[in-house]
Amino acid sequence: MTGGLFRTKAVKTAAEHAPEHRLAATLSWPHLVALGIGAIVGTGILTLIGVGAGKAGPAVILSFVIAGAICAAAALAYAEMATMMPASGSAYTYSYAVLGELIAWVVGWSLILEYSLVVSAVAVGWSGYAAPLLQSWAGVPTELMSGPHAGGIVNLPAIFIIAVVAALLSLGTKESATLNAGLVVVKIVALAVFVAVALPSLNAANFEPFMPFGFVKTMGADGVERGVMAAAAIIFFAFYGFDAISTAAEETKNPGRDLSIGIVGSMVACIAIYMLVAVAAVGAAPFASFANSPEPLALILRELGRPGFATFLAVSAIIALPTVLLGFLFGQSRIFFTIARDGMLPIGLAKVSPRGSPVRITLFTAAIVSVIAGLLPIDEIAALANAGTLLAFAAVALCMMVLRRRAPDAPRVFRAPAWWLVGGIAVAGCAYLFFSLPAQTQLYFLIWNVLGIVIYFAYARPKVSGALASKSVDPEVFE
Repeated sequence: MTGGLFRTKAVKTAAEHAPEHRLAATLSWPHLVALGIGAIVGTGILTLIGVGAGKAGPAVILSFVIAGAICAAAALAYAEMATMMPASGSAYTYSYAVLGELIAWVVGWSLILEYSLVVSAVAVGWSGYAAPLLQSWAGVPTELMSGPHAGGIVNLPAIFIIAVVAALLSLGTKESATLNAGLVVVKIVALAVFVAVALPSLNAANFEPFMPFGFVKTMGADGVERGVMAAAAIIFFAFYGFDAISTAAEETKNPGRDLSIGIVGSMVACIAIYMLVAVAAVGAAPFASFANSPEPLALILRELGRPGFATFLAVSAIIALPTVLLGFLFGQSRIFFTIARDGMLPIGLAKVSPRGSPVRITLFTAAIVSVIAGLLPIDEIAALANAGTLLAFAAVALCMMVLRRRAPDAPRVFRAPAWWLVGGIAVAGCAYLFFSLPAQTQLYFLIWNVLGIVIYFAYARPKVSGALASKSVDPEVFE
């Protein structure tokens, strides 16, 4: 019964796949760095800093440090694994090759949840900046600006932006990546303007008391979980995105060099950006004034008497936040594509267009995330997305550590420094953050994976086993 549960599968090169299931290699390291920064810098800093401040107060800065350190360790593990196995699929592919099929399925199933919910959360964050402008400029009814949780009917702006990005990705990978690079510049300029305007207004009194809700997660009298770690578990959402780079491995011209530059380079740049913005935001205004706001940075600028800069930031967010959508919708479609290509989801979903882009998966994903973004609030979406990401990050770090023991002399283009420490921080940190998530989120994540296990035994495992028995797949790639 357990014979095939932990069978591993060797990673194929792009050229070994059939033409209709082969992605086109069109990306270089500047595209990857822009993809990483575009995916990382977005809703997390533009919107979730308000959610984090509501949970940790001024100590939200410390929450950023903790989440950033754990993600940095995971990024180093990703860089090593991605250059060793330059294939689409990210953590799912690495787990299949190192830890076995069942674990790979759980990781892949969790990644589908992560990417789908991230796209939804970013779309809701984009809507938070777009809604005030649409109401004042176009008179769009309030009921069409938010879901039922906020007294509305449906969040139409969120659905609209998902459709636009999905259409762009369907045109081709290189074209969308080039546009993404230009929009990333707009986003960085907007954040630089915020820091330049807010930092001179820094008031030391806004940092007192620095940790009003304590360090560990605690339940308040109002039923809301607060504390530095409770905020870090949500703000963690702000840092991931570099993993989308690893999903582009097959579409990279020189993966051995470019993947490590893209993953590590984008992560280092984003940590520096986040710390500047977080200090400027907390120092410029009392945290209670922007806690849980859907547009905290623009709100801070208005409170500083700079409405023109606030409008500039909001417009920049509207223009540039779709880069995050692009990065994660790109990653989600590649995860889904790879699982389908392996036969554990319908193989028809793994066909590419004449341009080498997985259009079917992209449109299918867009339809799902549009429903989520149109109806659910951002904090619940982000928390559940974090649960899937934490599992994936821990799995990648574990794969790196296992391979360092199992195959210490295997060629490694990029080697994570102090691998045992880096891997340990990533695994332990992700576990701690997972248990710092709201209990309801942990329950939903468990339900999602129980559903995934049922699908695995009912469809995925029999499908792969049947293909092996009929020799319609190469049995030599399995162990």
